[in-house]
Formats: sequence, C-alpha cells, structure tokens
Amino acid sequence: MAYDLTDLQLFLQVVDQGSITQGADRSHLSLASASARIKAMEKALGAPLLIRHRRGVVPSPAGWLLVAHAREVVGQVARMRSELARYSDGLRSTLVILANTSATETLVSSVLVDFMADNPDIDLELAERPSHEIVAAVTDGRVELGIIADTVDSGRLERAVLRPDPLVVIARPGHTLAGRAHVAFSECLGHPFVGFTQGNPLQEHLSGQTQPLGLRPRYRAHLPTTEAICSAVAAGVGIAVVPALAAARWQRVYDLRVVDLTNSWARRNLLLCGQSWSGLSEPAAALAAHLRTRVQPK
Repeated sequence: MAYDLTDLQLFLQVVDQGSITQGADRSHLSLASASARIKAMEKALGAPLLIRHRRGVVPSPAGWLLVAHAREVVGQVARMRSELARYSDGLRSTLVILANTSATETLVSSVLVDFMADNPDIDLELAERPSHEIVAAVTDGRVELGIIADTVDSGRLERAVLRPDPLVVIARPGHTLAGRAHVAFSECLGHPFVGFTQGNPLQEHLSGQTQPLGLRPRYRAHLPTTEAICSAVAAGVGIAVVPALAAARWQRVYDLRVVDLTNSWARRNLLLCGQSWSGLSEPAAALAAHLRTRVQPK
C-alpha cells in the first residue's frame, strides 16, 4: 500500500467534509483526480475506505483506522517542515495560524503586528477559516495553532481562553429592533438582513443556526467586510449579526444600535487551541505565549 502524503491529506479532507467533492476542493484537486486517488487507495488495500450514501461519505471501519494513522503522519510532517523551515532561509520561519472571522477582524491583526516586530526572524501567514475547519486542521497537524469560537467541539485539543466574543444584532436608529436591549435570533428573521459573502466563516455559522428553525432569512446584500456591512446597516439596507467588538469599533464611524442576542450560541469565547502546548515548535510556542499574555479575558 503506497499511499503518498497527498493521498493522506486528501482522505482527511474528504472525511472532515463528508464529501469527496468538497474534500477535492479543499485539497485543490479536480473531482476526477480525487476520486481516482481514493479508488486507488481502496484497490491497494483490497477493502473500501469510504461508505457512500446519498448525502455524502463516511469512513468504513478500515477508513477510521486510516484516519487515525493519517492524522499522526500528516501532523508529524507538518511539524518537521516547521522545524526545518528555520534553516532554509537565514534561520527564518513562516508560521501559519488559522483564525475565525471575529479573531481576524478584532483581535489578531494588531497582536500579530506586535509579535512580528518583537520577532524579526519569524514570518507569519494568517488564514481565515470556520472554527470547525480550524479544529480539523490543528487536530490533523496541518497547522500548529488556531483561534476558534468555543461553540464548536474542539475534541482533545488543548485550549486557552483569549477573551469573550459575543455576537450581536446591529440596526439603524429608528428600526423596530433598535430600542430593544436583547432579542432572540428567531425574532430577527422577519427583517431583511445584510450578511457576509458566501464562504465567510461567520456567514456559514449563521446559516447553520437558521436551518433548525425551518426559516430562511432574506438577504438584501452579501458584503465582504464588517465595515461594509455596518455602512449598509446604517443606511437602512437591513439588519446584521456581527461580533460585539466589531460593532463597537464601527459605532464610532456609523450611527448604529446594538442589540444583544439571547441565544446560547451567540454567547461565545475566543479560544487559542493546539494539539499540545509542550509539543509546539519554538515559533508556535512563542506566538502562543504572546497571545496568552497580550490578550487578557475581560
């Protein structure tokens, strides 16, 4: 069974996404290429690795065994690359960190700038992902550190609370909801919304909250940034759900009213997560210490 690293990474993506199509997309492979790789892996083993059904795929018993080994192998390779990278370009290292929408907009940027100023030999790459994908990437060892909301299952990852990160509703003055102190998300669904563009992690999170209600909000616009959304809300285009700290930031620019959400999923915290604090590479350990020191829970 000659499985290469691409095979293992693809298989983990397929399992995490529950779909060969989505796994191929996450692995930057065509569907035909991904399907061929999966079939070749199953042929080499002589047993199915995935159970196909109408809504996607799940691992077979053999598939679950491969998942366990693949996560270990991919994680070891990622850590090896991280350590060796320090010797490839004048002892410089590029550290990748994944963060959800709220973290990238209200927390990470300023903190990372300070970190890079203090650590000129470490380069950083910040990528925005949904919290559940960050958990999968850290668990698999594809990245060492992630910043997630505590509303997702982080499994056996080690975690440290960075700060509270509640979600709120914003509306223009005079709107029906503007005078409320708090509101349930279901009460908002009768009003037009302004949301993030499709694929945005926070937008995916909100979409997941509407499905159990059997209702679909009407979006008048999907915009790429929180500032654009706040501008549209202030102009009366619709209401929106955004992180509270982002709302507070843009209230200084736009005339907005902020209403607390009563839903449990809106009362969340930002967490720093990793497989093991003691097993981090030197650059990742330095960044983790920086984040935990500079960002204090409030």
